Amino acid sequence: MHGQRFVTREHAKQAVMDWMAFYNHRRLHSSPGYLSPMQYEQRWYEAQPKKAA
Repeated sequence: MHGQRFVTREHAKQAVMDWMAFYNHRRLHSSPGYLSPMQYEQRWYEAQPKKAA
């Protein structure tokens, strides 16, 4: 998106939302073992001790 010009504000918003979806849900990162940020967060939550109700 760097240097990209958009016809409308809505086109710009959609491009940002598409980039965020890619970055957070599909792009793999090497530091957390080639997981997406969402996969890493989900595994972190699953590893937390469960509190008794």
